[in-house]
Amino acid sequence: MSVLIVVIGAGVILFISYLTYGKFLSKKVFVLDDTKVTPSVELNDGQDYVPAKKSMLLGQHFSAIAAAGPINGPILASVMFGWLPAMLWVLIGSIFIGGVHDMGSLVASVRNKARSITEVMKLHVSSRAWILFMIFIWVALVYVIIAFTDITASSFVGIVTLESGERVNGGAVASSSVMYLILPIIMALLMKFGKMKEWLSLVIFLPLVGVAIWAGQFIPLNLPIADPASAQKIWGVIILVYCVVASLLPMWLLLQPRGTLGGYFLYASLLIAAVGLIFGGYSINYPAFINFGADGSMGSSFWFPMFPILFITIACGACSGFHALVSSGTTSKQLRKESDAKPIGYGAMLLEGMVAVVSIAFVMILTRDSDMIKRAPNFIYAAGIGRFMEILGISATFGITFGLMAFTTFVYDTLDVCTRLGRYIIEELTGLKGWAGKLVGTLLTAGVPVFFIFQTMTDSKGNSIPAWKIFWSTFGASNQLLAALALVAVTIWLMHTRKGSKVWLVAFIPAVIMFVMSNWALVIAVYNGWVLKTTHPSIPWVSLFLIILSVLVAIETISSYIRSRKSI
Repeated sequence: MSVLIVVIGAGVILFISYLTYGKFLSKKVFVLDDTKVTPSVELNDGQDYVPAKKSMLLGQHFSAIAAAGPINGPILASVMFGWLPAMLWVLIGSIFIGGVHDMGSLVASVRNKARSITEVMKLHVSSRAWILFMIFIWVALVYVIIAFTDITASSFVGIVTLESGERVNGGAVASSSVMYLILPIIMALLMKFGKMKEWLSLVIFLPLVGVAIWAGQFIPLNLPIADPASAQKIWGVIILVYCVVASLLPMWLLLQPRGTLGGYFLYASLLIAAVGLIFGGYSINYPAFINFGADGSMGSSFWFPMFPILFITIACGACSGFHALVSSGTTSKQLRKESDAKPIGYGAMLLEGMVAVVSIAFVMILTRDSDMIKRAPNFIYAAGIGRFMEILGISATFGITFGLMAFTTFVYDTLDVCTRLGRYIIEELTGLKGWAGKLVGTLLTAGVPVFFIFQTMTDSKGNSIPAWKIFWSTFGASNQLLAALALVAVTIWLMHTRKGSKVWLVAFIPAVIMFVMSNWALVIAVYNGWVLKTTHPSIPWVSLFLIILSVLVAIETISSYIRSRKSI
């Protein structure tokens, strides 16, 4: 069977869902109204509250939520469980859970003066639930930063020799990344002070991104450190320093223009994948189903551990709690009019689902015994891009560098948004204002990951493994649990604002599903850590902490709801 048929079918399903279910959410559930003034217009301060054009905000939002998630998770899940379970979860999740979650978080924030989803929880549940939710989110953000920093740093080290004999230098990816980060700053300055039109800036700077990728091959930025593992740790620290600086800069200077360029990078990746799938004539080689876990570490049946591990391995691409933080943290402060919430909130989630579908396709064309499936997901993705670009007559080296660079580009958007949001949370919890709050919040949020980046992680057999492998499952569980709690906040908000209507069920049912799956996965993490001793010692403790926090938030929410019903 052709891979192309499956991918086209998935794309058609997502497109029809945008037109139908997206319209239902816009008209019947959230009732979008352009006569209402959005916070970006009402509170415009030129710093955090800045109305943005729909196309620019879509690119920035898409880059921020997509990042490496819809690449990493779907590839890992496809390798573990087969491509069909991964594909089904991406389609069902993005349409009925993730899309509702993202759009609901965005609209709820906009209707509450662009307050974060935690503030919505505070307004409609209680201050106690707000504090618990804030702590939970901050821990989840730290996990995101650890996982994505480590996997990005891995792209900057080592040299990989391809079957053709061509070599891909990690230092080339690093130098291209540095050049890429300079471009949006120049673009922003020209647009703000040189009054350059957006279309003209894109015409100039998008080709320059390609030049940066090409030039990086000739000026690789290799650290003078022989040990790749040590070099990766140093790159991790450098990336975290970047996060600190980026999160303190005004959004117009780096976040918005880089997000726009990153969005087009994603579009280009999808276009290349489309060309490769159309003209490559690839057949499905990888199994649709795989019985994972036969070693007994997590189970050996077909359904377990696929339930719940599949649902926390694929977060971005199906449903991701991190999206609620982006939607209600930065995007809601830039939304020009409410109707833009449909393409940006719901549409971007479905587009991310399409990125996940393409990532799954990269696994579908491999065989079960291929050496490629043993590599990190970022390289599987880059190799797929390189393979497709060869069809266009472009060298595999450039193609894989492009793929790794694209992967890194997506992560940059997530990392500095995470750091910025972590800073907001520390400021709100401590009450620190001005530069004191900014510095303390930023340094604490980016500083904790430094400790874990420098740890030498090992598996149950004592073999050294990357930090992202250790933290990915817990990151996934905490991320999905965050989604469940965000959906709870949206549910309560809908109950209070749409009284007499049952539209709150649209958010409540997904909330229950994500709450059960996430806590189930965290219980497994505790069991594997304390009983089987197959994980890092910190994992079961943090997992238990997250379980307790989530249960307390749930109890507080139920109590608040009962109190409100009695007062009616």
